[in-house]
Amino acid sequence: MSDIEQAQISKEHDGTEIDRERDLRGSGERLSRAQSRVQEKENPTNSGSVIDWNGPDDPDNPHNWGLASRFYHATVPGFFGFAVTFGTSVYTPATADIMAAFHISRTAALVGLTVYTLGLGFGPIISAPLSENHGRKIVYLVSAPIFMIFTLGAGLSNSLAALLVCRFFAGLTGSPALAVGAGTNADLFPPRQRAVVTSCFLMAPFAGPSLGPVVGGFAAQYKNWRWTQWCMLFVAIAVFLTALPMKETYKPAILKKRAKKLGIALPTNEAQAVKRSLVQNFLRPLHMLVTEPVVFFLSLYTAFAFGVLFLFFAAFPYVFAGPPYHFDVSHVGLTFLAIGTGVLIAGATGILIDQKIYQVHHRKAVSEGQAHAQPEHRLYNAMIGSLGIPIGLFWFGWTADKGVHWAVPVLAAVPFAWGNLCLFTSAALYMVDVYGPHNGASAVAANGIFRYTLGAVFPLFTVQMYGALGTGWATSLLGLLSVLMLPIPWVFYKWGPAIRKRSRYPVMM
Repeated sequence: MSDIEQAQISKEHDGTEIDRERDLRGSGERLSRAQSRVQEKENPTNSGSVIDWNGPDDPDNPHNWGLASRFYHATVPGFFGFAVTFGTSVYTPATADIMAAFHISRTAALVGLTVYTLGLGFGPIISAPLSENHGRKIVYLVSAPIFMIFTLGAGLSNSLAALLVCRFFAGLTGSPALAVGAGTNADLFPPRQRAVVTSCFLMAPFAGPSLGPVVGGFAAQYKNWRWTQWCMLFVAIAVFLTALPMKETYKPAILKKRAKKLGIALPTNEAQAVKRSLVQNFLRPLHMLVTEPVVFFLSLYTAFAFGVLFLFFAAFPYVFAGPPYHFDVSHVGLTFLAIGTGVLIAGATGILIDQKIYQVHHRKAVSEGQAHAQPEHRLYNAMIGSLGIPIGLFWFGWTADKGVHWAVPVLAAVPFAWGNLCLFTSAALYMVDVYGPHNGASAVAANGIFRYTLGAVFPLFTVQMYGALGTGWATSLLGLLSVLMLPIPWVFYKWGPAIRKRSRYPVMM
C-alpha cells in the first residue's frame, strides 16, 4: 500500500462511515470477494480486549501519546520520504560525468534515473505484506539499511551495468519506507487532526526531487559523479539514526505484541497476507485502471504531470547549460529551487482549501445527517491546480526559447510545481473517497504505478525532443497536452455522481 493510500483511507477506521457498498457486478465483484475471503482467513474473530484497545484512553494507542512523541514519530517518515525521493534527482547533474566515465550516450546515462524511479513504483508490493504482518517499524529498520547498501554499491560501480542494477534495487528497497510513511501518520492522529500533518508529508515526494539537483550539482562540479551517491548515503544514514528510537505505531502489531506478553496465541497466516498483497497492490490496480473511468483518467492526468516533472530533470540542464545562459552544473541545480517553492505553496494551498472549503461542506453534510461531504468536493484543489500546469509550461517554453533573463523561465517552474502537487493530492483524496478503504487503496496504487512509470520514461526522450523541436515548441507540445487534460477534474466535479453509478466496484453514492 503506498504512502497516500494509508494516510487517507485510515479515517475509515476512526470515525463514523456511511455504507459505501452497493451491488457488485462483473469482474470487479470477483476481485473484491476474493480479497474479502483472504481477509477473513487471515483475521479470524477473537474475543477479549487483546484484539482491541482497552477503551479510548488506552496508553498503548498512539492517538493517546504525548504531542512531542507523536510529532517525532510523524516527522521521521517525512525524513524518509525526502531521503528516498532525493535519490531520484541528485543523480541527474552528474550525467555528463557518467557519460565520460563509461563512454556512453546521454540517454544511456539517464537510464540510471529511470531504473531508480521504476523501483520506487513497484516497491509497495514488498512493503504491504511486511507492514501488515510485522508493523511499520520493521519496514524502516530493515529496508533502509538495504537501501544504503545498494546506494553504496552504486557509488562503487565500475560499469554501467553494475550502476543500473544497484540503482534499481536502491529504489525498490527504499520505496517501502516511503510507502508506509503516511500510514504511520494515520496511526498517530485522528482524522480531525490529520490535515496539516498529511499535507506536509505529501510534499516529500516533490521536495526531495527539487532539492536533489541542488546538492548533486555542487557534488558533480567540485567532486565527481560518485559523490552524488555518497550524498544520498549520508542523508539516508542521518535519517536512519533518527528512526532508531521509534516505537511501533501500527495497531495490529501493537495488539499482537500485547497478546504475546499475555501468553495468548493468535492465529496467523502469512501466505494469505502475501496473496492479499498481490491482489490489492498489483492485480486489482491494473483491473481498475482499465475498467474504471475515474481511476484511468485521473491516473493518466497525474502520471502525465509527474512525467513532465521528471522530464525537467533532463530539460533544465539542456536549456540552462547551453546558449544563451551557459550555466555551470551547480547553477543549473539551483534552478530547481523554483520547483521546491511551488511545492511549498501547494502544501499551503491544500491546507487552506481543506479548512476553508471542504470542511465547510463536510460540516453541512453532517448537519444534514450524512457522514461525509460528497467526494466531488475533494476536487477543488485539482481544478485550480489544472490551470497552473499549462501556465507554467508555456511560460517556461517561450521565455527560455527567446533567451529572456534566466529568472523569468526559472520562475515558470513555480506555478507548474504548484499545479502538479495540487492535482496529485486532490486526485488521490477523491479516489479514496469514491471507492472506500480497500478499493480506494488499489485505485491509488494504480495511480502510483502509472505515475512512476511515466516518470521513469519521460527523461529518456527529453534531449531528442528538445533538440528536434526547440525549447519553445517542445515545451508547448507538453503544454498543449496538459490543456487537453485540463477538463478532467472539472468533468468529474460536474458529472461525478453519474459516473460513479456505472462503477463495477462499490462506491460512495
